[in-house]
Amino acid sequence: MSDIKTTRKLRILVTGAAGFIGFHVARRLLAEGHHVTGFDNLNPYYDVSLKHARLAELKPQGNFAFVEGDLAEAMAVDTAFKAGKFTHVVNLAAQAGVRYSLVNPKAYGDANLTGFLNILEACRHNRIEHLVYASSSSVYGANTAMPFSIHDNVDHPLSLYAATKKANELMAHSYAHMFGLPSTGLRFFTVYGPWGRPDMAMWLFADAILKGEPITLFNHGKMKRDFTYVDDIVESIARLVPKVAEPNLEWDGAKPDLGTSRAPYRVYNIGNNSPVELMHLVATMEKSLGIEAKKIFAPIEIGDVPETYADVDALMDAVDFKPSTPLEVGVEKFIGWFRAWRGNR
Repeated sequence: MSDIKTTRKLRILVTGAAGFIGFHVARRLLAEGHHVTGFDNLNPYYDVSLKHARLAELKPQGNFAFVEGDLAEAMAVDTAFKAGKFTHVVNLAAQAGVRYSLVNPKAYGDANLTGFLNILEACRHNRIEHLVYASSSSVYGANTAMPFSIHDNVDHPLSLYAATKKANELMAHSYAHMFGLPSTGLRFFTVYGPWGRPDMAMWLFADAILKGEPITLFNHGKMKRDFTYVDDIVESIARLVPKVAEPNLEWDGAKPDLGTSRAPYRVYNIGNNSPVELMHLVATMEKSLGIEAKKIFAPIEIGDVPETYADVDALMDAVDFKPSTPLEVGVEKFIGWFRAWRGNR
């Protein structure tokens, strides 16, 4: 368990609380006795009934409040902040998905840029003690040196989604520098688990296999991902929320460290530190489901990177924790939940 349990009880805004990671984070923080306000626009990017089902798990708890609103609307954000009197913010709301950014780029500008700017402004004017926000492993883009390190340059994103996440890190740094707003960015690596997203590979594969439909394996199945179980993501966030970002007093502008700053600003990779080839994931799912998948092999798509692999040394140094759930364990838990969810539909 995290050190957050030994701190005072906090008033935390969790944006994207009806989403996959946001739901799990809100549930964990509530279990630790903090007051959590969830904020979500319940957009129809995927099945809204899943979002309502997640909220139904949270709403019975007395220290949870929910606000339906859009981060791109500054007034809605300002109203929530004034009413909530938050001490900390965990911003997990975003327009997700690499491929969807090819179809609807404006959604990424609204949610990931305008929405994040509104969060930064509200944090600044309401004296938030610590902003923790979701970035993505996609910021590494064209990088090929493995594992990906927070000290690597990330100036070559391969999708608009990745570019907006890189922009979030830059925006957060500017507010940390100009206004002393402590901010911590989290580069998530392919998160999966119960209550996951229907647009992600694990859900799509499980659904297709159970229906006897073929699955499409891009890059001819040779894609590698650092699959990270959601409980490990949540543990990392729970430990980082009370660990307010601090300046690196040894930071040198002549030889700038890209992972820290003279401002109260940090970024961390949150990944399993163990890349897995897509074919191994499929084999693991086939074993758990007891069904062989029908497979279609296809070239890599625009915006995709062939491999992700997280260097988590900085995370370990900061909070004495690193994700370690084996894929086989995580897949079994996801499949168990997925069968139950599908059976109730």
